[in-house]
Amino acid sequence: MTAVHETGVAPDLLAAMLRQYQVEKFYHDEAALLDAHDYEHWVELFSEDTHYFMPIRRTRLRRELRKEFTKPGEMAYFDDDKAILTARWKKLASGSAWAEDPPSRTRHLITNVRITEDRDDELSVESNFHVYRTRLKSDADSWVGSRQDVLRRDGDSFLIAKRLILLEQTVLLARNLSTMF
Repeated sequence: MTAVHETGVAPDLLAAMLRQYQVEKFYHDEAALLDAHDYEHWVELFSEDTHYFMPIRRTRLRRELRKEFTKPGEMAYFDDDKAILTARWKKLASGSAWAEDPPSRTRHLITNVRITEDRDDELSVESNFHVYRTRLKSDADSWVGSRQDVLRRDGDSFLIAKRLILLEQTVLLARNLSTMF
């Protein structure tokens, strides 16, 4: 028989609910940093050995779906480590990033957060996103996709040890890709 907490809920279910809440709060806080253009603190959410990868998606026949996304080492929108992420925010902060001066207005929506594996010190987490960006007077861009993250426990929070970003689009109509996902 499973023990029941005084609330009437099994302890393992309470622990799973708390873990889900902590992960979702982490993602909501991350989105708030990005929308506030607080890239310095956003980069602090990544581990020193992080890999931030957004491959190019290509339309393939059903029998070739394994070739739909480029692989690490091939062409990609992002194939970054923490040093590159840090350089990116420093460039944005310097005012020399013409594609972001004046800065874009963004909204990062994160949904369907699923913890797919808990290895004590790391979690595998899948989520969906919609990033909406407006720029200047009339430029508007919208990116939709999914993320596969490895979150490493760090005290009472997490660090992003790995992020794979999979866009639904195969053709990007945006004038630039100066947005973080």
